[in-house]
Amino acid sequence: MSSEQFDNVLFSLAQQLPGGVPQLLDVIFEFLSRKTDFYSGAGIEQAKTLLLEKFDKHSIKALKEAEEAKKRKEEQERKLAERRAAQKAKEEEEFRNSSKVVEITDEEAAEFERAKNQSTSASVNGSSSGTSQSDEKKDDEDEEDSSLMKPNSGNGADLEKFQWTQTLQEVEVRIPLNASFSVRSRDVVVKIEKTKVSVGLKGQTPIVEGNYRAPIKVDNSSWVIDNGKAIVLTLEKVNDMEWWNRFLETDPAINTKKVQPENSKLSDLDGETRAMVEKMMYDQRQKEMGLPTSDEKKKQDVLKKFMEQHPEMDFSNAKIN
Repeated sequence: MSSEQFDNVLFSLAQQLPGGVPQLLDVIFEFLSRKTDFYSGAGIEQAKTLLLEKFDKHSIKALKEAEEAKKRKEEQERKLAERRAAQKAKEEEEFRNSSKVVEITDEEAAEFERAKNQSTSASVNGSSSGTSQSDEKKDDEDEEDSSLMKPNSGNGADLEKFQWTQTLQEVEVRIPLNASFSVRSRDVVVKIEKTKVSVGLKGQTPIVEGNYRAPIKVDNSSWVIDNGKAIVLTLEKVNDMEWWNRFLETDPAINTKKVQPENSKLSDLDGETRAMVEKMMYDQRQKEMGLPTSDEKKKQDVLKKFMEQHPEMDFSNAKIN
């Protein structure tokens, strides 16, 4: 027989006793003295021995579980602090990057102007020849995207009752409790399941409740109370190759096309992979500035060298593919 089946009875009794555990123990031992032969049946010494035996049995188990819970909480708080620090560093880096003035050479400026003129010319020609099916499709996609929320800085959304962010592997949800006191674990009810979640203050309607956008790994997920004011969930996705467009199925969707993946630490990559990633990052910056990528620059350099070696040839209509 499991002792857990009596939890509801004992909880109900404890809630009716304003004196807490001391009064609860007083009631139990008083009951034993009135309704049983616990003290007199086998003698007072044997009663004490039995009492200490049960006390030691459950105290060892309780202390072990408390130590494990403490370690889990410390690990969760450490991870939470690391995520906050990483998020702050990311926002500071984005701010610095957005405020930088990028200097380019005269050659790059000329190339940018040429690309801009070609783009303008192509746009004019395209509009004069009518709207193509691909243009119509793009307009439909733009109209659809415009109805979606823009992700917050953590690739999630700031909603009325909570804020959520995500990486490819995890979803983190911060739920303010709006309580007039510093909340402790005994004051809340948190149920994390594979496909749904429920979070709120004990005895009140859940603040957040519903089905996730996709299933999670329950054993690898956790929650902590942040400064007595909010509950922070850390949930590990089953599919770690997918960006969620919402946390709960009932939430408004975000535009996952605007999600900004976290930059990998280049120092952690091997030489070949690092070189490839740096090249991709350089090419992306060049494209955003309307400048040639590294491969395009190589082709231009080859053509320029060939033109210098053969001045008699006409390259005015030469195109680089």
